[in-house]
Amino acid sequence: MVVIGIISSRKIRTEGDYFVAGKRGNLWQITGSLLATILGSSAILGTADLALTQGWAASWLLLCASFGLFLLVPLSKIVRRQGKFTLPQMIGDFYGNEAKMISSFIISVAWIGIIAAQIIGAAKILSGFTGLDYVTGVWGAGAVFIFYTVIGGQISVLKTDLYQSFIIIGGIILTAVYVFYTEPLPPSQMTQLKFPFNKGFHPFDLIVLLLTYSTTYVVGPDIYSRLFCAKNEIIARKSVLISAVILVPFSMCITFLGVFAAYKFPGNQLQNGSSLIPVMLNTLPEWGVGLLVAALLSAVMSTGSTTLLTSATIISDPLSHGLEKPHSIRTTKITMLIIGILSIILSLYIHSIIQSLLIALTIFSGAFIVPTIAGLLGFTTGKGKSSSAMIIGGIVALTGKVVALNGANIPGNLIIIAAFALNAIILFTGYPNQWLTGRKKINFSTFAGRKT
Repeated sequence: MVVIGIISSRKIRTEGDYFVAGKRGNLWQITGSLLATILGSSAILGTADLALTQGWAASWLLLCASFGLFLLVPLSKIVRRQGKFTLPQMIGDFYGNEAKMISSFIISVAWIGIIAAQIIGAAKILSGFTGLDYVTGVWGAGAVFIFYTVIGGQISVLKTDLYQSFIIIGGIILTAVYVFYTEPLPPSQMTQLKFPFNKGFHPFDLIVLLLTYSTTYVVGPDIYSRLFCAKNEIIARKSVLISAVILVPFSMCITFLGVFAAYKFPGNQLQNGSSLIPVMLNTLPEWGVGLLVAALLSAVMSTGSTTLLTSATIISDPLSHGLEKPHSIRTTKITMLIIGILSIILSLYIHSIIQSLLIALTIFSGAFIVPTIAGLLGFTTGKGKSSSAMIIGGIVALTGKVVALNGANIPGNLIIIAAFALNAIILFTGYPNQWLTGRKKINFSTFAGRKT
């Protein structure tokens, strides 16, 4: 991965090459990058650990991601057509510069938690499989993906993501097939904690997951940053569709491994930080352990690199007074280093992957889902309303998540749902005639000089 970053750095000629890979991404690269970005710590380690208490219903985590991507398919052309380089730039086109600044700040802060979740995952993998000290794993894994992302930019991320996506999918599927045929689960375990709902996962939990997780795949700065790199709108749409389809069987494979972990080692489920680690060390041959380590590290580092570059680019845009400026790459690299170090420090204090991830996504979804979808559909409103909707929606959603984490699950989730309703009420009230009235056509120029 480091070598790919060094090679990629030699191909950077313009700001567009660094931030959106010159908008030349082909179908393989965009699809691979989407999958590698989605399949991070939460998708693999998080799903497997959820299966300990939720059984087969844990597959809803990735199924909700797939559902969100299916909803994005018809919108992907609009995203690629209207997008420049970041989601806040798009929000700024919809609602003005104030909304752009607010979204840049909130996303950048929230995304530190997502980057930290990937570092936590990488450290747990290294600690569990090799016995490496957790703190050393945090600094080591963080340093690697920060390095190749800083020097190679988006070109490096697209290339590493493509290779990592093959390693991730191949490693997990081969592991699941090997375990399934060598140590099949008894029928009682296969039917315990059934899908879609059981005592560990209720319909209300699914509603909250759809609101706070699925929606981040319909509107997400990391997902959109992949689409902005696509060569054209057709590639953007096909990549989203292919990724959504692949996630369905993949979710079943990783959930199966978690269910197997609960059955095989019920008293040793979270040894060294993940339910997968003791099971795989005691079940797989040496080549299988090596392949799984590569798959898991690829998963967390690919997501880490994408989220790091996305958040740094978002905050660098206002700091540089535009990403077209010659000094914007230098500013982004410095910002990336600062965000990376803050994420590493956060990883030393928070060891829960799911907790770190869901807090960040809850803030984001409460603030931006409704305004961004409304903007894509052609709705416009006053600057004050859009800014208020984002700030209040994010704060209320965060409040609900904190309440839920402190044991009051139902009241907390109701507050999260209320955040979406409040966001919509603030945004839409008083502007009934502005739905689908048509947006001014904006002619964006790429850094390469072409028109989109």
